[in-house]
Amino acid sequence: MLIFLIGFMGSGKSHNGKKLARTLKYKFIDLDHYLEKKADLTITQIFERYGEEYFRTLEQECLHEMADRDNIVVATGGGAPCYFDNMDWMNQRGITIFLQPSVNILVDRLLPGTNYRPLLKGKSTLELRYYITEKLKERLPFYSKAQHTISISRHNQKVVNEILELLDKNS
Repeated sequence: MLIFLIGFMGSGKSHNGKKLARTLKYKFIDLDHYLEKKADLTITQIFERYGEEYFRTLEQECLHEMADRDNIVVATGGGAPCYFDNMDWMNQRGITIFLQPSVNILVDRLLPGTNYRPLLKGKSTLELRYYITEKLKERLPFYSKAQHTISISRHNQKVVNEILELLDKNS
């Protein structure tokens, strides 16, 4: 089985993906880390040197490298489902789960690390809230194509348990 976790940055894809993979005894792949290793550059360096278009093309190549793998949980980058045919491609090859935290949770999670994320660098709390709200409006049509959605309304929600219940119902 191939499981893709999608959602906005800070939605918990990597955190919950690692826990889910451990529970299922699957391999976990964070697509952003996989991409950085392949490029031998950080995402920030890729954006600075080559721009977002190059990054998105590389991201799609890395995503497609997951096609022949089995028993893995892939945490995609927040924008990955929104470019090319990535969302349709993931839906055809595996199970897609959209992790959907509230804007408040995203602001709380992302604010401390804005300097480490190229798209958030230098944003104040108000600017971050506005950015997240606007980006979610753009991305929601892609995210909503996921086969399953888990709404996250509190920080300590048991997301992995909810995913396991979903997988159990659909097996």
